[in-house]
Amino acid sequence: MPHHILMYVLVLITGASVSIFLGIYSFKKIRNAPGGKYFCAAAFLSALFAAAYSFELTSTSLERILFWVAVEYIAIPFLPTVILLMCIDYTGRKLKRWMNAILFSIPLLTLLLHWTNSFHHLYYTSVGLRTDASYPVAKLEGGPWFWIQTVYLYFCLLVSVSILLWQLKKVSFRFQAQIFLMVIGLLIPPAATLFYLNGWSSGIDLGPISMCLSFLFHGAALLWFQMFDVVPIARETVFESLEEGVMVLNKNEVIVDYNQALKMVLPSLTVHMIGKPLEEVIRSKERLAAIIQRGQESDYQLTRGGRELHFHIRFASMKNKRKEIIGRIITFINVTERVEMEKQLQKLARMDGLTGVLNRTFFLEQAEAACQRLKKEDGSVSIIMLDIDHFKRVNDTFGHEAGDLVLKKLTHIVRENIQPNDLLARYGGEEFIIFLPDVSLFKAHERAEVIRTAIAEAAIFINEETLHITSSFGLSYAQLEPFETDSPVQMLMREADQALYTAKRNGRNRVQVFKQALKS
Repeated sequence: MPHHILMYVLVLITGASVSIFLGIYSFKKIRNAPGGKYFCAAAFLSALFAAAYSFELTSTSLERILFWVAVEYIAIPFLPTVILLMCIDYTGRKLKRWMNAILFSIPLLTLLLHWTNSFHHLYYTSVGLRTDASYPVAKLEGGPWFWIQTVYLYFCLLVSVSILLWQLKKVSFRFQAQIFLMVIGLLIPPAATLFYLNGWSSGIDLGPISMCLSFLFHGAALLWFQMFDVVPIARETVFESLEEGVMVLNKNEVIVDYNQALKMVLPSLTVHMIGKPLEEVIRSKERLAAIIQRGQESDYQLTRGGRELHFHIRFASMKNKRKEIIGRIITFINVTERVEMEKQLQKLARMDGLTGVLNRTFFLEQAEAACQRLKKEDGSVSIIMLDIDHFKRVNDTFGHEAGDLVLKKLTHIVRENIQPNDLLARYGGEEFIIFLPDVSLFKAHERAEVIRTAIAEAAIFINEETLHITSSFGLSYAQLEPFETDSPVQMLMREADQALYTAKRNGRNRVQVFKQALKS
């Protein structure tokens, strides 16, 4: 046997061994992954093809050569079909049963016609040995079905490459690298065939070894780059379409994947950060780093573009089949809208819907809390109650819409004449209440007079008519004692209400101080 043939036989045996190893390894590891089961089948078929061809090269008679060629054809017709199905499955497509039947019908017919060629010569028109070779080499002239099978082979390879390349624009960089490896693997056998057909390989068919080499690239793509047992296209469609930001870490806290939604939390993330320790990526975000290190559900707030964003962070462990933790998934759920809605609902719960000031219930809560703080400082409290004079006439004469307009106008005037620490609330109907923290009785009376005058001088335009209103005020005051246990708010409100009643009884449009407050 020539030396170069012996070397090629050794290469074939090595290639077959590698293909068998890839088939067994992938069967254990990725048979349920996209394209995995077809990769397993193709690897074993490739090993059979290479091993059988090595025996063909070492055969010394035409009869032995044809026997091993027949064995090779157990693999040859089915390889393009299995490769095509691997690419289809890898990209998440599913064929209907009748389409699968058509794909397998051609290789099955090829196998049948090859094994029965001596009866019809549809696959080989002639079979013999080459006379120009120094060792036994089969000379096989292709018949009609041989060329049909050849066209079918290249058709499958072309469609497989097209399917993979079509996905490039749909997937991220990490899957583009995977697809490129698979495309390279698909292009190796046609290149080897060109060498053989052009006589550049000294009569040796490079197809078997090229198939083994091809599956090294497929194996690298599926085994090295496959991060999830999901279809890459489905991964991009589902994973990237999630509104929640997702980060995947391995057991060493190294980033292995993330989706684009996470960039709302970490805008500096790039594909080049995959493979880097998380600690390095979020080093400048101390609070986030502390939450992730603790590993417990938590809320996280940040400001982006002048807007406050709120996230709820969840953690989930990833386990292998032996229940060993191999990493974890961190999910950032954007709850900004929910938080803003809750704030809005809280605001509505404590605000008067018409005037936008505090309602009575929330005013009492706030006033009580303010009094507790003022007690510790020996502070004082003044409360003003005001009521629109003859408000019923406004409603009866101009309608309730005009009454609402009057209430809004009065609210605007009062707001312009109180301090930020003062509390303003609609007490009921046309009655309002003002809480003045740490304001003397004299100052409180001054403020009430300013507000009363501003209301009286204001002009309200209703249906091309000008309306002027007045209001009556009741004022009460108390000096707070540090050790006093009872809250003075309810008492001061009663006193201010009594003073307001007195102001109305004495002619309206005036400020009346509760008598006992004058003595304090």
